[in-house]
Amino acid sequence: MQEAAGISSLGFSFLIVLAVFVIIMIAKGIVVVKQAQVMIIERFGKYLEVLNPGINWIIPIMDKPHLMEWRENREYVDGAGRTRSIPQTSMRDVIDMRETVYDLPRQSVITKDNVGIEINALLYFQITDPLKAAYQVESLPTAIEKLTQTTLRNIIGEMDLDQTLTSREIIKSKLQVILDEATNKWGVKVNRVELQDIIPPAAIREAMEKQMKAERDRRAMVTEAEGTKTAQILKAEAIRESEIKKAEGAKQAAILQAEGISEAKIKVATAEAESVKIVAGTVAQSSNPASYMISLKYIEALGKMTEGKDNKVIYMPYEASNVLGAVAAIKDLTGGVPAQNAGK
Repeated sequence: MQEAAGISSLGFSFLIVLAVFVIIMIAKGIVVVKQAQVMIIERFGKYLEVLNPGINWIIPIMDKPHLMEWRENREYVDGAGRTRSIPQTSMRDVIDMRETVYDLPRQSVITKDNVGIEINALLYFQITDPLKAAYQVESLPTAIEKLTQTTLRNIIGEMDLDQTLTSREIIKSKLQVILDEATNKWGVKVNRVELQDIIPPAAIREAMEKQMKAERDRRAMVTEAEGTKTAQILKAEAIRESEIKKAEGAKQAAILQAEGISEAKIKVATAEAESVKIVAGTVAQSSNPASYMISLKYIEALGKMTEGKDNKVIYMPYEASNVLGAVAAIKDLTGGVPAQNAGK
């Protein structure tokens, strides 16, 4: 009886242990893969399958995930106060299928003209084939890093310092093409390459700063000279325009003045003509109005010749007969005056 009870208790304990073992095995056999990740399963060290995102089932002990070296960036602040990141390697049982960025360490390279510079790059890549990434290369992060560094050295070695500093786009394009072609057999797609810093030696930087300062001074002098030149040109053009306007104004004034004089003369001549007509209408038919007008003008001229307090001598024209003729013409026009009245 006691033996039967002992056997039954032993069997019950075995069942409990078996149940716990089954539960543990089931728990270990359930694998949850997150979105954008995959897991490579190996059975007794041999590739079995790739687990996709979601709930998956494996056989514990027999099936194990393939561990893959992965590199994560750890941020830090450098001496210049800038935030940087350094890669940190770890072993992971899942493969991230998203685009990954590697902040590669700064390295020294030599240009074509034997100038040593420091340069570091950012590499954006994405795993497209997890099997190739797991089995075609021993350490994918290390392989990508070393390939990038050696390729960058080769590209910079074909360029001099000035080309290196001014040809970032060319360097990035060449580097991306070479890396993408080389990493294709590893199941990796290189999407983009960026150059963070290109740092020449301190002596070169100092010389470049002096050169830039001299160039800025030269540009300032050229700009100032061009401004002075433009100001002088504008001033000369303004003076020329002013002189042109003055000349045009003087021309218009002279034209208007000439037109005024012409119109005045025309009006005077018209008035004289009208006066001649009036005189001609009032004197006798035998009289000559033209002679009358000429005589009046002649006498007026004689009066002007004798004006002034210092004029003591009366000038008589050489041709006195003309004066007598003018007086005779006046006499004819007035019809004659008796001698006694003339004496009065």
